[in-house]
Amino acid sequence: MRLLHTMLRVGNLEESLKFYCELLGMKLLRRKDYPGGEFTLAFVGYGEESDHSVLELTYNWGVEKYELGNAYGHIALGVDDIYATCEEIKNRGGKVVREPGPMKHGSTVIAFVEDPDGYKVELIQLATHGTTEKAESENQLVKQ
Repeated sequence: MRLLHTMLRVGNLEESLKFYCELLGMKLLRRKDYPGGEFTLAFVGYGEESDHSVLELTYNWGVEKYELGNAYGHIALGVDDIYATCEEIKNRGGKVVREPGPMKHGSTVIAFVEDPDGYKVELIQLATHGTTEKAESENQLVKQ
């Protein structure tokens, strides 16, 4: 088994495509209108669906806003330079809602941006990702 996609309902498909493709660098992989059901599906990602997990953006015609609820957390993306990435997102009109810095109680450097519908996207500095967990694991091995 493997994870195929995560679906997000969006209120403005064009704005969402602009955010995910232009600001976050994903590619539109496929898009299809379903007139009988009055919805459009757009799949975006960093690679082909045959090899990568992707996002399915679902636009239900005429629905411009959704209640996000309190169960949704975030999508996470690994980046090589989190500070430059956040600056670029801000320069292009994106919304950084948590500036880059170490996570609470850890050393992994993270930031959060928000898409047009209010969904949070966590950015994780790849060079620090997993260093806390690795150090804790190594400390446990040394103590044994």
